[in-house]
Amino acid sequence: MEKRNSFSSSLGFVLAAAGSAVGLGNIWRFPYLAAKDGGGLFLAIYIVLALTFGFTMIVTETAIGRKTKQSALTAYGAIHKKSKWIGVFACLVPFMILPYYCIIGGWVLKYTVTFISGNGVAAAQDGYFTGFITDTFPPIIFDVIFLAATAFVIFLGVNKGIESLSKILMPILLIMVIGISIFSLTIKSGEHSGLDGLKVYLVPDFSGITLKALFITIMDAMGQLFYSISVAMGIMVTYGSYFKDDSNLVKSVNRIEIFDTVVAFLAGVMIIPAVYVFFGKEGMNAGPGLMFVSLPKVFAEMGAIGNVIGAVFFIMVLLAALTSAMSVLEAVVASLIDTFGWSRRKATITESLVALVIGIVICLGYNKFYFEVSLPNAAHGEKGQMLDIMDYVSNNILMPIVAIGTCILVGWIVKPKTIIDEATKNGEKFARKGIYVVMIKYVSPVLLLFLLLGALGLFNKVM
Repeated sequence: MEKRNSFSSSLGFVLAAAGSAVGLGNIWRFPYLAAKDGGGLFLAIYIVLALTFGFTMIVTETAIGRKTKQSALTAYGAIHKKSKWIGVFACLVPFMILPYYCIIGGWVLKYTVTFISGNGVAAAQDGYFTGFITDTFPPIIFDVIFLAATAFVIFLGVNKGIESLSKILMPILLIMVIGISIFSLTIKSGEHSGLDGLKVYLVPDFSGITLKALFITIMDAMGQLFYSISVAMGIMVTYGSYFKDDSNLVKSVNRIEIFDTVVAFLAGVMIIPAVYVFFGKEGMNAGPGLMFVSLPKVFAEMGAIGNVIGAVFFIMVLLAALTSAMSVLEAVVASLIDTFGWSRRKATITESLVALVIGIVICLGYNKFYFEVSLPNAAHGEKGQMLDIMDYVSNNILMPIVAIGTCILVGWIVKPKTIIDEATKNGEKFARKGIYVVMIKYVSPVLLLFLLLGALGLFNKVM
């Protein structure tokens, strides 16, 4: 078995973990949900949940990883023998996510190439996105390129690969996010300006608010945070196992929390004002198609500068997708190394080939293997394809189950003191200890149960 590596510094861990957290969910999904759920109201709820639920789950999983010095597949069993099943489920999640995440990463790469080559106007045409994903070979080619880049980084290892690249990419990504956000606020068209769009984003909209609407907003914010912070998928456990014993765990988690929330917030500043300027409030109802359908149209409306801004934007999204994909692959690779004693080379190549085969099948699910299925949590009777099924099972079913299992394990079986002792082993302060105990034992499992029930479609029947 290979000697377990570790991050060279707390900064390396923070940037790698933040890179994992800052992914397509922040940039793609967060602005859409914020616009849908009352702007500032959604933001306020999201921040409260980040400081409570988000903090609780990241601390827990990081501490489990550091305490056991094992990845997710075996770490939970090391904490409590009868809890091995949590590790199995936690490892299954990234195994399922990697193939389709690399496909979406390939889509981003396609748009990046399109805008860099000066063809941004073409990307704004109706049917461009659908035409691309339903084509036979181009989506597979871009999937292969993105997956190969991800695998190469993981092949290099923790220090030379993940940590080194994260130290380069994350500052670049942050600068790009800030730059595009500032530009978005300066846009004007007719009666609308970027600052008007910012008001729509920041000012809470209580019009037509009901208990049902408030509950939906809370669940949306909870779901977004849950998927954004890289918990319940073995990543934080794995990264925690590389975290040095003498480093301040709580302080590092605080930094990850801040970084992720800031980028998610700025994603809204980047996108919502720009969309509002050219298409008004109606333009923000694009849903998940916002990034690949609506935004290219926004860039086209900007004129010549739009192609440049579009290129910078998709490069930024590509970096975010890559840093997240790295962590997903590492979670599986580390589990294979720890469980079977494989070399990093063997584990990386094996998992990448499996992901490639599954990815090709999913790509063909938009043409050769096309079919539609109604998912329990689908809104307005929307149909899903093969990618949507994989996403539903991994994100909406398995992840809440893993997180609920983790809360029960730490909150009631091994007790919160196990995690608190690990987090304060060097005499560090744990300022939110009281909140942590209440969250891990009571609040988090209840919220997660609601999330799971929502995913199963229960609320569609009763609300």
